[in-house]
Amino acid sequence: MAEDNNVAETAQETQQTPTPEVDLADFASDVQEDGGTPSDSRQDKEREREAILDVPVKITAVVGDVKMPVRDLVRLGRGAVVPLNRKLGSSIDIYANDRLIARGEITIIEDDNIAVTMTEIMSSSAST
Repeated sequence: MAEDNNVAETAQETQQTPTPEVDLADFASDVQEDGGTPSDSRQDKEREREAILDVPVKITAVVGDVKMPVRDLVRLGRGAVVPLNRKLGSSIDIYANDRLIARGEITIIEDDNIAVTMTEIMSSSAST
């Protein structure tokens, strides 16, 4: 019974004690948790940034698309023409890992290879 009273008293004390406001700047220091300095932290962040910059990203340029029933798909053969939803000369969509990042135009570069000239970069909110 005395144990129940102690628990109740502790709970009341906790409720009555005002919670002090904490500012994250109070925890700032020139020494990091591991004993390093802020310049060590900057170097770590730079290394992390460099590692991220080497991550491969799949870039896809979509000329157009179309939805068709499987019935029509299985009838396609060599020489079949599939009309797309874009007009000749209209901009194409450019995706990075399946996320729309830009619009552009098809360009021919050396050796008759094609490339894409980016004409419009999407804002991060427009591509979600």
